[in-house]
Amino acid sequence: MKRLFLLRGLPGSGKSSLAKSLSDSVTGHVEADMFFVNEKGEYIFDGSKLKEAHEWCRKKAEDFMGPYEFDTVIVSNTFTQEWEMKPYYELAEKYGYLVYSLIVENRHGGVNEHGVPEDKLEQMKNRFEVKL
Repeated sequence: MKRLFLLRGLPGSGKSSLAKSLSDSVTGHVEADMFFVNEKGEYIFDGSKLKEAHEWCRKKAEDFMGPYEFDTVIVSNTFTQEWEMKPYYELAEKYGYLVYSLIVENRHGGVNEHGVPEDKLEQMKNRFEVKL
């Protein structure tokens, strides 16, 4: 069975850590933040390239599903709103993946490693959609 895990949550909730703990050699893991990591492994965010980062992330996920055919693909992004996950649902349907959407909560006192300002975190929290 092929599975796509969409890990959702605010910055600092532990999405990346969870994804890494679930990943192995037969798993494809990608997140938009990876786009901002340079050759030296340094995270350098550029808000003007956010759209490009999300398109890159979607394309990498499609590579994992299409040419590489990983049994498990993990995408960890904030996904605060339903429409942000839609392209991944479409990819899952195209390549025959069962989708699991998991909300990761910061109940462990995690730190926002990407320096997202508090006011932005509050905005993200206020628009976070949950579909039951």
